[in-house]
Amino acid sequence: MTLRPSEISRQYQTEAYFLDGVIPHAQKIECWIEKAADMLAIRTKATTLYWKLDDVRAVPDQGGKDLLVLRTTSEPLPRVLLTDPSYIKHLPKARKTPPVTKRGKLVAWSFAALTSVAIIIFGLVPLMANQLAGFIPPEGEQALGDVTLTQIREALTDEAAPISFCTDTEGTRALQRMQDRLVKAQALETPLRVHVLDHKMINAFALPGGHIVFFRGLIDKAETPEEIAAVFAHEIGHVVSRDPTRHALRSAGSIGVLGLLFGDFAGGALVLFLTEQLIEAQYSQGAEAAADSFAYDMLLKAEISPAALGTMFERFLELGGETDGITAHFMSHPALGDRIEKARSAEPAGFQAQPILTPKEWRDLQTICGDSHERRGKSLKN
Repeated sequence: MTLRPSEISRQYQTEAYFLDGVIPHAQKIECWIEKAADMLAIRTKATTLYWKLDDVRAVPDQGGKDLLVLRTTSEPLPRVLLTDPSYIKHLPKARKTPPVTKRGKLVAWSFAALTSVAIIIFGLVPLMANQLAGFIPPEGEQALGDVTLTQIREALTDEAAPISFCTDTEGTRALQRMQDRLVKAQALETPLRVHVLDHKMINAFALPGGHIVFFRGLIDKAETPEEIAAVFAHEIGHVVSRDPTRHALRSAGSIGVLGLLFGDFAGGALVLFLTEQLIEAQYSQGAEAAADSFAYDMLLKAEISPAALGTMFERFLELGGETDGITAHFMSHPALGDRIEKARSAEPAGFQAQPILTPKEWRDLQTICGDSHERRGKSLKN
């Protein structure tokens, strides 16, 4: 805007520096306030610019934080730098937030951006994960499971060493006998790699590459070996369907998208977030139903009642409101009562179940992590 300064009174004249947003260095200038016109005058060597006082805003000094940096809402790039921060008292609206223009377009673009992110995370990422899972070779899937298991062990410990595996000889032998009984009539493409972690969490989950992980807390809370076998069969169902691989790819893809948007999703934060996602794998209801059906069939072939899975579900319900770390991919589904009923109805009339372990073998499995942990008494059936 062009004015004739001689016609307007000057006030609060001072020296300053000006960045026009084009030349990469500051110009020394004079500036003052044309009081009658409510303008901030900026005199450079070439011309004199005028900013409306109502449009002048202070912005943070990103350098030494000792300057008063001004801009005008009408132009995005030019800056006036004043060495006297107290000059702001002459600028009545310098601290005011600039008015939002084109609010409707801003809201529309924000909604479109959020919708795009949602489509990517909940649509495109799962679709790509499902497709990619089929192309990962067995050795790659096994390596993914190995790395993930190591991360989980390191993330769940407060000590320098990772959380330990439970390897008592007799307990390991009892767990192997349970596994042999379950898979004797099932040809598995992926060899199982079964572990017990010495942790109080009441949980069990599957990882890529045939890993099935039990926590000591789950074995402690089970009343019979058939309950452990039922959870075992359910997790084998996830391994057969390659649910852990798809879930790992989905989680990693979602974390990548969020990292691009918000940053700081790397290193330890990434490991902890991915670990939590895999431990508390919340598969789809379809995947859970398929794993349940697989478990019913496997248990029947092993001469174990499918009702044992319903019994374990009931145990989760009893503990769910009080126990940290309860198996999330069991507890996350609101229709758990229906799953209990289906497990009970899966047992044919007149079915004769056979004990999967002897009383001694069950005691061995209960102490697979050693006798140092407090154990509650359990009634064993002969």
